Amino acid sequence: MDLLSNRSSVSEFILLGLSSSQEIQIFFFVIFFLVYVAIVVGNLLIVISVIFDKHLHSPMYFFLANLSFFDLCVSSAATPKVIADFLRKRKTISFWGCMAQMFFMHFFGGGEMSLLIAMAMDRYAAICKPLHYKTIMSRRVLILFLLFAWAIGFIHTTSQMVFTVGLPFCGPNIVDNIFCDLPLVIKLACTETYTLELLIISESGLLSLICFIILLISYVVMLLTIWQRSSSASSKAVSTLSAHITVVTLFFGPAIFIYAFPFNSYSVDKFLSVIYSIITPLLNPIIYTLRNQEMKAAIGRLSSQRVHSWLTH
Repeated sequence: MDLLSNRSSVSEFILLGLSSSQEIQIFFFVIFFLVYVAIVVGNLLIVISVIFDKHLHSPMYFFLANLSFFDLCVSSAATPKVIADFLRKRKTISFWGCMAQMFFMHFFGGGEMSLLIAMAMDRYAAICKPLHYKTIMSRRVLILFLLFAWAIGFIHTTSQMVFTVGLPFCGPNIVDNIFCDLPLVIKLACTETYTLELLIISESGLLSLICFIILLISYVVMLLTIWQRSSSASSKAVSTLSAHITVVTLFFGPAIFIYAFPFNSYSVDKFLSVIYSIITPLLNPIIYTLRNQEMKAAIGRLSSQRVHSWLTH
């Protein structure tokens, strides 16, 4: 700890945020606060519905509930601090607060990336191997997929943060964003970071791009399989897949742009950060609930049970 303190004279970072105008910041505070409340309520509603509604005790909804949990965690890693900063003229974050923000953003982000791959495999088994689906997606396999997602998230963030924490920060401490993110913070280090930059590009950017391409190819294969069969369930399957494709694009799109080319100056970085941390966690529950009759029915049953419970007590 003392060795690290001697190497780094920066005790805090200054975040520039979205705007310097006080009026605009108050407007952003209201919008972000309402969006974050919607994220918490929407994602918790999905998690609770899947846990307590027996009609949703299937592999697809098991993954959906965990995706909602990851979305909630990704957003919560930075958004509460972002919201509070809109009311502050000088937006600062401590050195270790910045490191923690980056750690948890990549921890839950890496886990969500793995979970989206598991969800694609689940849909592939359901569509392309329907007779063996229950055997393939057993409870043991589901638990292994989930543990794998958590493990990948931990390895993904630790492999980058272990080098970042040890960097000497002795000069500029201004981060031109709404929260700390690896490419922007690493730029402030007063040492050569070329190797670490390559690690981030390969681990976060290139890996996201490869996973995105593999996922799109798998969904195309599934869609072709559905169109070759003329069954009553085909429209439902297409609707489910289109929701998955939308969510995958929303998640991987900003990640690819931010981390595949992270050390060039783009004016869209802040916009992409907002999409990644705020918009995607908000849209995921909307996409899955509005386009899924079973989920809407489960939320309706859950709501009616709560109302009935309140009336009887």
